[in-house]
Amino acid sequence: MPKISVIVPIYNAEKYLERCVKSLIAQTFHDIEILLIDDGSTDDSGAVCDAYAQRDGRIRVIHQKNRGLSGARNAGLDAAEGEWIAFVDSDDTITPDFCEKLYAAVQDTGAQMVVCNYRQVDEALTPIREQYLHVRREVLTPEQALEHSTLLPYMVVWNKLYHRSIFAQLRFAEGKLNEDTLLIAYAYEKADRIANIPDALYL
Repeated sequence: MPKISVIVPIYNAEKYLERCVKSLIAQTFHDIEILLIDDGSTDDSGAVCDAYAQRDGRIRVIHQKNRGLSGARNAGLDAAEGEWIAFVDSDDTITPDFCEKLYAAVQDTGAQMVVCNYRQVDEALTPIREQYLHVRREVLTPEQALEHSTLLPYMVVWNKLYHRSIFAQLRFAEGKLNEDTLLIAYAYEKADRIANIPDALYL
């Protein structure tokens, strides 16, 4: 059982996919599995996924008919074997220490979720604009996390690490918009505590 399962939903993301996968392979925390969910892509995304799976044994590829973003993430949750879960979108990247720092935070605090800051960047990974980074170093109760949920870092799923127990009976609502916001409130309620770290680890 790997410590962390990283789930990547993919649909026609050929232009960005290699950069995304390379950022996962480059993690300083090695005990991970990388689940690439090819959600019925009509470009060469599926072939890119298969090529990387041949190079790195930590990568598993799931090819499925198009179910949308929520359906792809749900397929990843159904297949994940890790004790902890993270989501990375296929047109984004993470810093090399993303998994290491988030895992250290949950170990240090005993939290079931950890949230980090993110930065908006261009294709050269240069910040697009100056951002106010909302996430400070603290540990929140579910109620406190919900009070923060109007701030973007708290209403999305991709800048976090979750204990797998949070998803034991929780899945994304398929066929609906704002699926992150729909799910995240329930996820907070299933955690005893939520750790925050100020590091901007998601790009």
